[in-house]
Amino acid sequence: MSHRFRPRLALALALIVIASLTLTACNKTVKRVSEPAASVQELTVRADGSWTIALRLQNFSSMPMTFDSVSLQLKVSDQDAGQLQLQPALSIGGVSADVVNVELKPSSGARLVMADALAGNRTLGYALKGTVSATPQEKKQRTFEIDSRSTLNQAPGLPGVLR
Repeated sequence: MSHRFRPRLALALALIVIASLTLTACNKTVKRVSEPAASVQELTVRADGSWTIALRLQNFSSMPMTFDSVSLQLKVSDQDAGQLQLQPALSIGGVSADVVNVELKPSSGARLVMADALAGNRTLGYALKGTVSATPQEKKQRTFEIDSRSTLNQAPGLPGVLR
């Protein structure tokens, strides 16, 4: 090989190595913290008038988060039902969800709205408003505001259960 091609070959090899290292550095997974969500997955009306609420906690972050505390006001058809307070200490993987059960003794107005919806086999609107505190993996705890609305329908063949 001629002497005048050796520097060009060395330069070409150096550029290939630099390009490879740059591409390797770019392929790292970006860890992003996104606001979580909370929703009612299932609501069961007990014989004593209390409710069991299956609360779905959704982690939209790209990393696991530990859900430390939940403080949400539940409304059904514009009636305050009560406060959902819990410290689940539940770790949820990135872009995943999990469900926790919460017991609630609803207000009398909320019980009447629920009884009417169940008797008429009607959809029931609900709203959750409050905060969820969660700690992303290897980061500080953060508090997220929750303000969501949705509806529940009666589960076929399951009296007193809405989903």
